[in-house]
Amino acid sequence: EKRTRSISTSTINQTTMSSSIVDIKNDTEAKAASLLDASALSGQKNVLFFYAEWHEPSAAGGPFDMVVKALAGQSGTDGVNIYRVLAEEAPTLSQKYNVTTVPTFIFLNSDGAAIERIDGGEDVARVTQCYSRLASSASTTTTTSSTQPSPTQQPEEQSEEKEEEEQTLNNRLQSLITSSPIMLFLKGTPNAPKCGFSRQAIEMLTESNLTFGYFNILEDDEVRQGLKSYSDWPTFPQFYVKGELVGGLDIMKELMEEDGGLVSQLELEDYVIGTSSSSSSAVVEQTEDTTTSTTTVLSINDKLQQLINQHRIMLFMKGIPSSPKCGFSRQIVEILDSHHVSYDAFNILEDEEVRQGLKEYSDWPTYPQLYVEGDLVGGLDIVKEMEEGGDLKDLLTGDMTD
Repeated sequence: EKRTRSISTSTINQTTMSSSIVDIKNDTEAKAASLLDASALSGQKNVLFFYAEWHEPSAAGGPFDMVVKALAGQSGTDGVNIYRVLAEEAPTLSQKYNVTTVPTFIFLNSDGAAIERIDGGEDVARVTQCYSRLASSASTTTTTSSTQPSPTQQPEEQSEEKEEEEQTLNNRLQSLITSSPIMLFLKGTPNAPKCGFSRQAIEMLTESNLTFGYFNILEDDEVRQGLKSYSDWPTFPQFYVKGELVGGLDIMKELMEEDGGLVSQLELEDYVIGTSSSSSSAVVEQTEDTTTSTTTVLSINDKLQQLINQHRIMLFMKGIPSSPKCGFSRQIVEILDSHHVSYDAFNILEDEEVRQGLKEYSDWPTYPQLYVEGDLVGGLDIVKEMEEGGDLKDLLTGDMTD
């Protein structure tokens, strides 16, 4: 099974005729297979299976890989070509089909139109169902698997109600986008990203030592779909700074490669953990009279107050959410993540002044410490009690009543 990585057209034709799978390991192979040219795919039915080696269900030997191999056994008689694409190594092809997660299946009819697609999930049986519909479809089929609304005229009341719903959603999206100076909308959480693109975005922010908020769009389809229209950006992750869209993973990569990386290019020095202006040493003002010189040091409390109010939900912990440095910090991060709320965190291991000062400021001797709207909630034990009592959700979402 020792083949050259470059695939010629003749190799592709032979592979297809033998009813096997064509492996696409990079954009060069995708171009050789004419997958980047939509017109070249006309006249034949195709299935594009995007996978990642780190994703066990879609990798070799996984359930999705096994079902694709089974379908390949009948693809010759069905007149369907199957391409298995290494998503992260073929970014041009992945971007062409808006692939943001694995596995992703694109089912193209003989007109070159995508009649159905599957993004993520664990429903292996659905792959077979979509394949069967593709194999039996006519060449002129252009419908998609999504259900289209009937063309019946909607009453004016329904139209007004729809506008109100859209405005409510937009207000919510704006609130989420501005909930932290640096905001990432991703698939999964920093501790457990659910796609390779989100994982890479987290790695860049962590490498830059930036503190940031995030939102898991897999847990809220309304936000997931709404944000695409709101920001006119079709894929995830989406990266925002001070309420403005920066872009997706490709833009982040370009900025990282410039001098100073994300921090310098986006002027994020104030949000670098342990080295921001808010966490620098206390400002010293000197005043002199004719006989004495006095030094006034601004209170550490001013610095702590600024940090505490940096985000509506603020966690002081050992490490950062994507890399906790103690079991207690890890547990509280897991609890917060389970509620799918946006929050910010400060690594007290990076600033001894904050670490010691916050103990006295809040009269709380241990870490982690959780604050909501500037008020101390407590440590892990208090958070666990509130979680068990059902009060934590209301507190985090702002539904708590006096």
